[in-house]
Amino acid sequence: MKTLLTLAVLLSLPVPHLTLPARAPVDHTPLRTRRGGRWYFAESGHAVYCYGPVMVMPQSEGGLQRVATFCRGDKTMVPLKD
Repeated sequence: MKTLLTLAVLLSLPVPHLTLPARAPVDHTPLRTRRGGRWYFAESGHAVYCYGPVMVMPQSEGGLQRVATFCRGDKTMVPLKD
């Protein structure tokens, strides 16, 4: 009986409402505006993430070399492994 009385008293007590401090709005836009990149296997043996198209560039020996353009890390063109 004492347990029920104690429970009734505890449930009848007012509960203070906590108010959280107002937060500043957060901007969730990405830092880079470029989207739609892709991973490529570079001639050096590393994987590179590039945003631009793959192009075929002439070499000095007369051959053609595939290159990925506008890659992460401020690289304009990265030769690709065929």
